[in-house]
Amino acid sequence: MAFSRFAYAPAPESRSAVNIRPSYGLFIAGEWASPLDGGHFKTESPSSQEVLAEVSSAGPEDVDRAVRAARRAYEETWAPMPGKERAKYIFRVARLIQERSRELAVLESLDNGKPIKESRDVDVPLAAAHFFYHAGWADKLAYAGLGPDPRPIGVVGQVIPWNFPLLMAAWKLAPALATGNTCVLKPAETTPLSALVLAEIFEQADLPPGVVNIVTGDGGTGATLVAHPGIDKVAFTGSTEVGKHILGALAGTGKRITLELGGKAANIVFDDAPLSQAVEGIVNGIFFNQGHVCCAGSRLLVQEPVAEGVVEALKRRLATLRLGDPLDKNTDIGAINSPQQLEKIRELAAAGEAEGAERWSPACQIPERGYWFPPTVFTGVAPGQRIAREEIFGPVLSVLTFRTPEEAIEKANNTTYGLSAGVWTDKGSRALQVASRLKAGVVWANTFNRFDPASPFGGYRESGFGREGGRQGLSQYLKGALDG
Repeated sequence: MAFSRFAYAPAPESRSAVNIRPSYGLFIAGEWASPLDGGHFKTESPSSQEVLAEVSSAGPEDVDRAVRAARRAYEETWAPMPGKERAKYIFRVARLIQERSRELAVLESLDNGKPIKESRDVDVPLAAAHFFYHAGWADKLAYAGLGPDPRPIGVVGQVIPWNFPLLMAAWKLAPALATGNTCVLKPAETTPLSALVLAEIFEQADLPPGVVNIVTGDGGTGATLVAHPGIDKVAFTGSTEVGKHILGALAGTGKRITLELGGKAANIVFDDAPLSQAVEGIVNGIFFNQGHVCCAGSRLLVQEPVAEGVVEALKRRLATLRLGDPLDKNTDIGAINSPQQLEKIRELAAAGEAEGAERWSPACQIPERGYWFPPTVFTGVAPGQRIAREEIFGPVLSVLTFRTPEEAIEKANNTTYGLSAGVWTDKGSRALQVASRLKAGVVWANTFNRFDPASPFGGYRESGFGREGGRQGLSQYLKGALDG
């Protein structure tokens, strides 16, 4: 009996779940405020180029207001508050994120461009989990092995990127609040909306005024926040270039700093690996998220005996992926976040062809409006080529081959970054031996892109320093912590 090839019917998530305001102010001292010396900008949906809302842009006076509000709250309310009382507020925030999960997922996909199944199944649940996890630590810091008298640092300036807007906010805010610090958060200019809805959640949770302040704006707003003399610690996630600038600007100031920067992760597949599982892990590591994660497995290292078979299986799998409307529950690959990011991806892909690598993409229809790039695989890649060295931050995979474990380790470590890596093998001893020699802060074995709030995440070299998540992440927000 012959079966015809079937196609998925559209299954769009309703936009009625979210009520986007026409305009948003700054969230300072528990209130919505208009900018004093800033301005306004529009945020658009990258999948349709539709303007979603007008957002305030904070100027120096606005940043100063937010920092002073955070200082008052730190000294008068939050730091003196017993940990068990702080925990109640953080638990409340976590529950409200769960209650408003559908709204947050739709908003994140609209403003960021990622598929709804990623924001619904990954981003929002993990954001709530981070607040739940850290709420549990708030009254136990003295028993965490972080030193005899772990104390909060003070006012923390936090700058987050556009790739995981809500989740990055949770990664930054939850440990800072649990340890008694107050915060001024600056979300990315292209994805401010989920952070602003998070401010609404802080209002619902009756969080004391000034404990969390949210100032929106461009890179200038972030630079003003980082340089403000009232900030005791800076926590930044973003590009290596900006991270280096921040590190130089803060040298000699005495401010604490943690940086989570770029990456060029190697995904190593040995000939004894479970290949079907490995192919799915490769797709999950680079294509399902449009390559929009700093730990994306954008370099695939395959042992020569299975290289051809892995590439062919990967191409067959990519041909089944669906690119399109992020709100469609059947969509696998969403939109690129901005025209600037799309231009960078195109530039590096063109460089890959010019340098002699072979480019392949499955046949797929690109929507007429919005910013899109098809899943792309480069084979015949040499380690010195730009696509093997530079962070692309898009759905582009570079395939290299190796013969021995020594060669795999050498090629994997041939990068200025050191954020993450993956190892695929049937031998546990090989996985542990290779992982111990990879210069990466996080190494996954027979999986990729798995996160848990109890597990520390971070890198070294040009991927930054410091950890987020787990007991090690708590130490970054405490004075006198042994891991600090």
